[in-house]
Amino acid sequence: MQAEQELEFIHKSCSTVGYRPNVFSTTLSHLVATNSSHFIIPFVPIRERLKEKVEEFFGCEYELVVEFTGLISWTKGASIGWHSDDNRHYLKQRDFTAVCYLNNYGEDFEGGLFNFQHGEPKTIAPVSGDVVIYTADNRNIHSVDEVTLGERLTLTLWFSRDSSHDEDAKLISLLSQNLLHGSDNASKLCLPLPASSNMYWFAPNQASHDELGFNICCARLNVLGYDIYFSDKISSFSDSSELLMEPLQLARADDLFYKEFANILQALQVVQFFHWKASELPSFTVEIAGKVLHLSQSQQKKISCLKSVFVKDHQLVETVFHPVTINEKEQRSFSWADFSAAVKVWEDYIHKLHKDIVSSLPYWRTHQSLFSIQFDGSLEETSVPGDIFKIIRKCEPKVSPTLM
Repeated sequence: MQAEQELEFIHKSCSTVGYRPNVFSTTLSHLVATNSSHFIIPFVPIRERLKEKVEEFFGCEYELVVEFTGLISWTKGASIGWHSDDNRHYLKQRDFTAVCYLNNYGEDFEGGLFNFQHGEPKTIAPVSGDVVIYTADNRNIHSVDEVTLGERLTLTLWFSRDSSHDEDAKLISLLSQNLLHGSDNASKLCLPLPASSNMYWFAPNQASHDELGFNICCARLNVLGYDIYFSDKISSFSDSSELLMEPLQLARADDLFYKEFANILQALQVVQFFHWKASELPSFTVEIAGKVLHLSQSQQKKISCLKSVFVKDHQLVETVFHPVTINEKEQRSFSWADFSAAVKVWEDYIHKLHKDIVSSLPYWRTHQSLFSIQFDGSLEETSVPGDIFKIIRKCEPKVSPTLM
């Protein structure tokens, strides 16, 4: 459960408009490009374990490379018809697929059932922690029903026998360029840098920025009850999207939190971390006197103006991001003191991930592979739990799956 929740947190903190209508995606290369490469660390043991399982089941030990890793969420209206995963000339290198479900059918979303054209099980209702593995060719033609409500989230990996399509080699090259220079300045390196604004603009039928829709980052904040506020800078930018690169504060109801975040992406990452870790936060009291101000009428007007620019369709936001059921954690009473405590825990979490990736990179470069490492005075490969997920195995249409 912890692994699934951590990946869900990363996706909700970093995702962009995806490759299909009504789809969002988070790729490992995108994490590097937005100065969030430390988030790769939680993926490493899961990728290792799934690769081992795929090789073991299909009898191709030490033959495969991970061709692509992506967190992919499907929202209302998203679907895909019958197809195989190698059905384009530029996808012919794909030999096997692993689809790992990170949330639950009927609880977080409706619709979105996975169907095989042949064999059993014919239809799979996603359950968090379950994985479907299958050959990427036409022996396993499959489809996904239209999502009718909520956000359906998966970790999807494709595997190839062709080493020239090794995702690890490409990632290590990108990481080397980004991390080996100035790696001592951890605070600066841990500050995310948003991508271009069009990568965060969601609209029905992939409409233009000027039509109804919303900025993903602002919308995810809004659905959790937060607004964004810029001091006096709103009139100094000809392109409003440039604002999201600028320092900002968070507001909630009539309150304005004192802390200034570097940009919209950092604010979103902190908020998503708070809502992920709320039940585990330290129980000590944080002094917030002077840290929370009452919003003036003019400040509230600015916030309303910003919301009209970045969240043009509030009903669409509710439809896309609200799960079918609201869990107790989301219904709990909000406290700025708890949020203030979460900021410090967040900083510790990020710096630990950053330290881990900087320490691991020299060994990854030597082996040209991402693998789990623990540092306790000597280098060892980390022991990866044997049953991270329950795996539904499927090879050829006539082979029944085995549950583990």
